[in-house]
Amino acid sequence: MNKKDILATAGMPAQAPSYPKGPYRFVNREYLIITYQTDAAAIRAALPEPLKPAPGNLIAYEFIKMPDSSGFGDYQESGVVIPCLFGKQPVNFTCMMFLNDEPPLTGGREIWGFPKKYGEPELKVVRDTLTGTLKYDDEIVALGTMQYKPENLMQPNPDHAKMRDPNEIAKRLGKTQVNLKLIPGVDGKMSIAQLVAYNMQVEEIKGAWSGHARLHLVPHVNAPVADFPVRKIIGGSHFIADITLPYGRVIHDYLK
Repeated sequence: MNKKDILATAGMPAQAPSYPKGPYRFVNREYLIITYQTDAAAIRAALPEPLKPAPGNLIAYEFIKMPDSSGFGDYQESGVVIPCLFGKQPVNFTCMMFLNDEPPLTGGREIWGFPKKYGEPELKVVRDTLTGTLKYDDEIVALGTMQYKPENLMQPNPDHAKMRDPNEIAKRLGKTQVNLKLIPGVDGKMSIAQLVAYNMQVEEIKGAWSGHARLHLVPHVNAPVADFPVRKIIGGSHFIADITLPYGRVIHDYLK
C-alpha cells in the first residue's frame, strides 16, 4: 500500500474496514426518550468544561432502534444525554451510550468520539407497552416504559404535547450534539482530547407520540446510568424518523 492508498481507507483494518465512509443514513430510526429531572451535582460532575448545566437539571434517557443504517446494519442503542450550554448556545452532551453492533461502536468512537460501549439494549412493544431495556454483562441496568401510541391523554400536559409535535421533534433532532472525544496515543498519553459537535439532518418524521412514562435505573460499576437518579419524570416521547448523520467539527481542543 502506498501513501495514497493508506489515506483513502475508511479506517482499520485497512483490508476490511469496520465501517465505510459516510455520511450515514438511518431509515425508520425509532426512539423512546424519557425526560426526567435529576440532581444538579450529578450533572455538574459529568459535564466537561467549558460546557455548563442548563436550567432544569434534565436528563434525556434514550432507547433507539435502528433497523436500516447505511454501513452499520441493524442494531439498537441506549444511553444518557444531558441538555447543557456551550457558551450561550443550548446543546446536548452525549454522556454514555451502549449498543450491540461493532461497526457503529467503532466508527462512532473513532470519528465523532461517541462514548460507546458494548451492551444489550432493546426497544420493543410488549402488548400495550412500549418497552426499552438495557443489559450490561447479562444484568439489567435500565428499564423504560410508555403506553404504546397513546392518542388521547386523559389529562392533557403541555410538556407531552410538545414531545409529540413533529416540528419540535425535528428541531430536537437537529439540535447541536456534543461529544467528548478522547483517544490516547501509542505512548499512553492523550493524543486527541476534543469537544466534537455535529447536527443531524432530519429528512422525515414518520410518526410521533407522547405520554406518561416510567424509568428504572440499576447501579452498575461498568454501566453507571444510575449515577443520574430519577427525581421526577417529565414524560416520554416516541417517534420514528429518517435522518442522516454527517461528519462533525471540533469546537474545543484541550491540547491547544
